[in-house]
Amino acid sequence: MRTKLKKLLPLWVLVLAFFLSSNCFGENPSLDSTGKFLNPISDVCWDCLFPIHIAGESTTPKHKDFVKYKDPLCHCPGGFVGIPFAFWEPSRLIEVSRVPYKLLSLGGITLGKAPLKQGTISQAPWGSKSFHHVHYLVFPVLTVLETGIDFVCADTLPIDIGYMSEFDPFWNDDSWSTLLNPETLLFANALAQAACLADCAAASFGKPLGKLFWCAGCQGSLYPFTGHCCHPSGGVQTSSLLAHRLLAKLASVYAIQSFEEGEFCKKTPSRRLLKTAFKTQLTYPKAQTKGPCKALGSNASLWCAGKTYPFGGEDFVYLIWQKKHCCLDPYKITKKVMTGL
Repeated sequence: MRTKLKKLLPLWVLVLAFFLSSNCFGENPSLDSTGKFLNPISDVCWDCLFPIHIAGESTTPKHKDFVKYKDPLCHCPGGFVGIPFAFWEPSRLIEVSRVPYKLLSLGGITLGKAPLKQGTISQAPWGSKSFHHVHYLVFPVLTVLETGIDFVCADTLPIDIGYMSEFDPFWNDDSWSTLLNPETLLFANALAQAACLADCAAASFGKPLGKLFWCAGCQGSLYPFTGHCCHPSGGVQTSSLLAHRLLAKLASVYAIQSFEEGEFCKKTPSRRLLKTAFKTQLTYPKAQTKGPCKALGSNASLWCAGKTYPFGGEDFVYLIWQKKHCCLDPYKITKKVMTGL
């Protein structure tokens, strides 16, 4: 009997070595999230479309907004006078994935294979460290569904891939990212991080603080703009932070522009992300289709329960809602409506 066990010992050693090399015992999670095509009807929280403001008045008073509107008319260059219109538009997707080139919201297809850094989660004395890739997709839901709101000011761009971190060397290296955004060094101290507590409290009540632009609310520091983070609370908090970072990174190179409060004619270029112009909705692995969408930096611990699970539920997709402003021409709208009839 002992002789047989001795003969089998090398086999057990090989099996054990295989599992350890595959990280099956927990240092890195399984990279088998399959993804799914986003259903523009059932996977969208349509309650997040509200509130809608027309001529300074809310059409749904029970829905609270990040900012207040009061002007009944808007004035644009050239002497144009119109009716101010403000609403929330679902127009972008942000994927947070551990697998390079894997597009979760497009059915989990993989665009290719390359010797790039895989996403990881590893234990350290100070908490959990992780690295994820992110993708920014143009996905104008209202236009895809042909809702008819496109004649107002909804996004009419086709579905497209706007950014993939796999092609961005700055996303993988904190030092390189600091060279591109040297202000990172100003906020790498305890005092700057302590100020983020105020942003956390404000964001949890739907009013993130724009002056604390280096803060990601309850998720901690917004800098550096990389896929590395140290967040021991879980996957939802980590992915929320990385989605916020990506928006801020794109804004820093003027790839994202927003409407300032009271501006209805054109977007205002700024290297600082306007936090109150965005809110997020989790659509994968479990779509959050009820309740209000989340302000950037809000406390994810209040709603993250049951949103992630092992073996397929450890990558994330967020639908990004952006505040849109328009100065409507009553004549053109009336003509459009009458023509449609």
